[in-house]
Amino acid sequence: MVVFDLDSSWLAACLRLDQRALNGLWTVEQWSRELEEPRRLCLGLRDGQQLLGLACGWLVADELHVTAVAVDPSARRAGHGRRLLLELLQRALLEGAAHATLEVASDNEAAIGLYGSGGFHTAGTRSGYYRDGRDALIQWCRLRST
Repeated sequence: MVVFDLDSSWLAACLRLDQRALNGLWTVEQWSRELEEPRRLCLGLRDGQQLLGLACGWLVADELHVTAVAVDPSARRAGHGRRLLLELLQRALLEGAAHATLEVASDNEAAIGLYGSGGFHTAGTRSGYYRDGRDALIQWCRLRST
């Protein structure tokens, strides 16, 4: 399995993975922007030509805002999410980021565990953040070389 930079040629695969892993979180327009804007980092994990996972984030000043981490349900619990997250954090560090932040659903124990393994800790809550009314935990970490 190979970690690589996603670009707009992977738009359809990102949409399919989004449907399977994130229940259609983003629109075509949102994915297009994510894959095309220069201050965004998007990494994929592929087996052959099949996209199994992705991790994306925006670089803003000295901060990475993690926007998505997703692994195909058929490939979960094999360390792929952690591999993608850590690679994204290292790439951001190389681009000059000193910190990373993200929001995660307060009831998403698997994601909270993943982010904790990457060095994130909860700094606050956004009440009713998600469309379905769930709260989000605001998480932060200081980036460091491994």
